[in-house]
Amino acid sequence: MALGPRLDLRQSQSLVMTPQLQQAIKLLALSNLELETYIAEEIEKNPLLETGDLTVEEKSNEGGESDTDTLPEPGSQGSDEILSSGPAASESALDMAGDADQFSNNSLSESDGVLDSALDGGLSLNGGLSGSSSSGAIGGEAPDFDNMLAAETTLAEYLMEQAGAILSGSDLFIARHLIDQIDECGYLQADLLEFANRLGVQLDDVQRILNQVQTFDPVGVGARDLAECLALQAQEADRYDPAMAQLIDNLDLLAKGALPQLKRICGVDDEDLMDMIAEIRAYDPKPGCKIGGGDVQVVVPDIFVAERSGKWVVEINSATLPKVLVNRTYLAELKDGAQDKASKEWLNDCLADASWLVKALDQRQRTIIKVATEIVKQQESFFHDGVAHLRPLTLKNVADKIEMHESTVSRVTSNKYLSCSRGTFELKYFFTSGIQSSTGGEAASAEAVKSHIKSLIDNEDPKKILSDDKLVTLLRGRGFDIARRTVAKYREALGLGSSVQRRRQKALAGKAA
Repeated sequence: MALGPRLDLRQSQSLVMTPQLQQAIKLLALSNLELETYIAEEIEKNPLLETGDLTVEEKSNEGGESDTDTLPEPGSQGSDEILSSGPAASESALDMAGDADQFSNNSLSESDGVLDSALDGGLSLNGGLSGSSSSGAIGGEAPDFDNMLAAETTLAEYLMEQAGAILSGSDLFIARHLIDQIDECGYLQADLLEFANRLGVQLDDVQRILNQVQTFDPVGVGARDLAECLALQAQEADRYDPAMAQLIDNLDLLAKGALPQLKRICGVDDEDLMDMIAEIRAYDPKPGCKIGGGDVQVVVPDIFVAERSGKWVVEINSATLPKVLVNRTYLAELKDGAQDKASKEWLNDCLADASWLVKALDQRQRTIIKVATEIVKQQESFFHDGVAHLRPLTLKNVADKIEMHESTVSRVTSNKYLSCSRGTFELKYFFTSGIQSSTGGEAASAEAVKSHIKSLIDNEDPKKILSDDKLVTLLRGRGFDIARRTVAKYREALGLGSSVQRRRQKALAGKAA
């Protein structure tokens, strides 16, 4: 074949994700609080974006001519549908901006049937979107989560206050560095010799200051292990006699329930041993947790679910979502001042970005409501009767029902929480694997089986501890076809010990009582 230059024509197709589509996909995975931060960043970058209610002037102009009528009207496709439509549909459906106010003021009750198919089976929606003026809680005001957090003195600050009151100079210098090595539970996480060498001080001085720190409140702080922590508390209670010292030095035997061996080591009778064990149980193994501990991370629900007139109502928590608007007054002022081509192009870009963000937020709310509604529909027995009635559910089940892609459902359910009368749950909680029924009926979820295992163990007779094999038999009697190794795995996941461990614990608890 001859070598030489030539021209060829080739036709191919590829999926191109525009920046707007990438933004829409990113918004789906964000929780309400993360979305609030994202919106704040966008408002800083775009002068046409603002949060708050419409002004009287803007409301009066709502029915008038749109400032964006040179741009195409936004379509009704969501990010999932756009992804499946190919690059041409992506460009046409996403690279647009419309009347931003029409999206920020919609509520689901005013929508044109977009989610009607999700309401089958007695479910209804009554949730405001990003422009809703409601508080976001169903049947009342949303909880004030901001007031749930209060600035607290940390453990390190609390200890430094005590150190500053009685120490000074080099002693205070050593104490400050020792306190920096104490974790949030109150334990010293440092080797004293290495610590002394690093500071260039004598080991005796470090030990002396540590002894001083160990007298600080809370009692037991500065200990290097559990035994020392309990010993410090026993000394403070004037209960650290030789027998108590032997008991604390042999905590491993106490954990195993080796009471006869402990009696010989401590040289006490049954009654004294039980008194000593009861004393140790009254001590705090993590004294540092009493003070500070840092900010409490409060889980803020993204969705509220409540039963109203026999129907389940699903609503977005709009209390954590700022209302995003396009500032049309400022837009008009900038239009009047934009004379050169570059200024007009910049202004059009800002308007397109702002309008797109408002539309994307609206679509995000609709998608979340649609997914949450289907989850509530699938798990209705859980909301009525509890975790024992949780059904097996997969992302694909929900995706098929609402005609979306499985990846979209996965993004929607990530980092989002649902609040109902039974508590607050992550949306992922409702997706569980199934356990086959021993009677050939409907499979049960893994969480439901765990609930039954915990119930059986909580109600077992201390004199007849249930083995894993016995649990298998009892569960099969309740309709669960489950293997012994699966019972052991679920039991360990619940933090419940083996039958031998539970027998020792309950025997020890019975004697102490």
